[in-house]
Amino acid sequence: MKDTEKFIEPWVTEEGWLAEDFANVATPVYVVSEEKLESNLDILNEVEEDTGARVLAALKGFSMFSTFHITKKYLSGSEASSVFEARLGHEEFGKETHVFCPSYTDENIHEYLKYADHLVFNSFSQWKKFKDIALDKGASCGMRVNLEHREADVEMYDPSKPNSHFGVTRDNFEPNSLEGLEGLHFHNLCESSAEAFVRSLAVFESKFGEFLPNMKWVNFGGGHHITRDDYNLELLKDTLNDFKNRYSHLTVYLEPGEAVALNAGVLVGSVVDILHNGMDIAVLDVSPTCHMPDVLEIPYSPHIIGAKQAKDGDQNIFRLVGPTCLTGDVIGDYSFPTKLEIGQKVVFLNMAIYTMVKNNTFNGVNLPSIALMNNDREIKVVREFDYKDFKERLS
Repeated sequence: MKDTEKFIEPWVTEEGWLAEDFANVATPVYVVSEEKLESNLDILNEVEEDTGARVLAALKGFSMFSTFHITKKYLSGSEASSVFEARLGHEEFGKETHVFCPSYTDENIHEYLKYADHLVFNSFSQWKKFKDIALDKGASCGMRVNLEHREADVEMYDPSKPNSHFGVTRDNFEPNSLEGLEGLHFHNLCESSAEAFVRSLAVFESKFGEFLPNMKWVNFGGGHHITRDDYNLELLKDTLNDFKNRYSHLTVYLEPGEAVALNAGVLVGSVVDILHNGMDIAVLDVSPTCHMPDVLEIPYSPHIIGAKQAKDGDQNIFRLVGPTCLTGDVIGDYSFPTKLEIGQKVVFLNMAIYTMVKNNTFNGVNLPSIALMNNDREIKVVREFDYKDFKERLS
């Protein structure tokens, strides 16, 4: 993808979302639908039941613990990449707690081992350094491998890109250092299809399959967009079952992050001001910099209920911008059915994942509230933020 291009999520859908549901909510606010969340979890649980694979919730994508009472009914555990995520998964999710981190230290390894039952290492040097500590605490340990096989569309999220720091390549793999290791792990996908997984699995087996007979488990990582409407669920299940038939002694794990809450949440903002400078500009109370940073990082154009990305000839085009003093705090140009008005709500789709977990208080901008929509479409705020949350991040 060229630097000047913006990624567009083709799988985002307005289905089931009604703009009028948000007419009276205070903004900005993230709203997660319990119904849509459970719909995703039903699909992931189907994978577990039909294949015997164990599905973990990757907390890096969605860690709204007020929903864990729902999530843990369907999934086998959580996956973490930091001490705090591991603790959150252990304390609030329960079940299995898996950890992968590229930088265990003399200080944090003990904290990880308070919470993790599965610990994945990123290098043999880390494994050799912490092997005795991890095994003494009873952790089941694994090694992350790098397939050197690219499937991700966005380079910054591609763990197999050249010179990646994630996982051990086949040339650097140490067969004589496997004693005590019980698992192999790869994470090669990002918002990817079942077909991409099939290709990645073939590479994994060709490069590392000789070591599988002596393992107890494999972890096929995240990036599986299992709950997407166009995802080939049967191909995934057939592939997992075929693998299980050939390696019946192995426990198989998947750890999707986005798939858990894909299309299950929105971010609702309001138009605060409208000005004109060569075009109509709407200032919102939501910020891509603070509240949906992937919009600028990837970059991508989020979907909006009742609007579309603007193109030449469209009517009622507005550039949507955030409330910070950063010139680049721009969401994008959109065409609306009618002209926007001050006070009007703007509802951004697919905002449960990689939003709450990555947001920040740059410029002192407050964080959006967090709310749940129940099956009767009633919205209840479960968390609000204030000056104290901003101040206590600083010193």
